[in-house]
Amino acid sequence: MVVHKRKKLKRYRGSMTHGWGAKKKHRGAGNRGGVGMAGSGKRADQKKISIIKYYGHEYFGKKGFRRPQKMLREIKSINIASLEQKIPLYLSKQKIKEENGKYIINLTELGYGKLLGSGKIKTRMEVTVHTASRNAVARIEEAKGKVISERKE
Repeated sequence: MVVHKRKKLKRYRGSMTHGWGAKKKHRGAGNRGGVGMAGSGKRADQKKISIIKYYGHEYFGKKGFRRPQKMLREIKSINIASLEQKIPLYLSKQKIKEENGKYIINLTELGYGKLLGSGKIKTRMEVTVHTASRNAVARIEEAKGKVISERKE
């Protein structure tokens, strides 16, 4: 047969201080000693041994895993003016080709995902890129060039 013990709290009803002496002694969050791992002596090694004795090594540290979230990739972009400035560099490194006075540039191979239309150009170029802005396409076509892209924005 199970014996139900009455809670101490019930015995203290009506006794204002509930066995803690003066009124002020047991009030406020200051008596609680903190939240979570506070007071466990995690860093200073005071209570670590007794905690490990009672709870085992699983008491400390992180458990489980976090589901990997889809990382938002930033698309690397380049302006047509910057591209025109870098043409001599890319030619010296043999990353672009020159045919009949026209530069053939594959921006996807150079690590760029988008071509932007800031600046003015005079060079003829055939650019292959994933995405190009309308302004960039218009300015390259003005310079008698061509843009080959999957999407035009």
